[in-house]
Amino acid sequence: MSDSHRTSILIALCDDQALVLRGLSALLRDTGLIDVALECSDAESLLRALPLRPVQVIVSDIRMPGLGGIGLVSALREAGNVTPVLLLTTFDDSDLMLAALRVGAQGFLLKDASPEELCAAIQRLANGETLLQPVSLGPVRAQLASTSNGNGTHLTEREASILRLVAGGYSNKEIARALQLSEGTIKNYITDILLKLDCRDRTHAVVKAIAQRLL
Repeated sequence: MSDSHRTSILIALCDDQALVLRGLSALLRDTGLIDVALECSDAESLLRALPLRPVQVIVSDIRMPGLGGIGLVSALREAGNVTPVLLLTTFDDSDLMLAALRVGAQGFLLKDASPEELCAAIQRLANGETLLQPVSLGPVRAQLASTSNGNGTHLTEREASILRLVAGGYSNKEIARALQLSEGTIKNYITDILLKLDCRDRTHAVVKAIAQRLL
């Protein structure tokens, strides 16, 4: 088997609408970059299938009967499964996105995204990045404001600018290009931000910064 073939990313798809499920599967397979190992119509069946067919990334609708996308992520994390989960969402899902972030989702993508955008998002998550582009900071901040009392943490203007780009789903290289800084400098900034916010990863840093009204 050639090395080029093995560069494809193994994923699981979960959607309760059969036509959407089959359509996504066909579109992603056609890219030549994605291998769809599992197609499930609900979170429960996906959870049963995963131990027998591990994947690199899970792509799931956030709104489904039963556990739904949030329950799926929560069940995975409680079981110690850290497989990145990309949730397909809409602009009016800020409450659900917040809940999903809290239980450990790594990314969100709008349902009207192009196949190319979906493929790129899957690649990002497979590479250990996050994708929070559809998050509307206003509604999410409003949800968090009443439960966050802050701890005196302060981000510099530069740190806040970088964290906003992180929330937009941009990679270190893209942030470096946008701000005309070196990639190493961006990495150092993000390390400082994580330490300042006492967070283990970029996703939680964004959530905490929103909660403390730092963005």
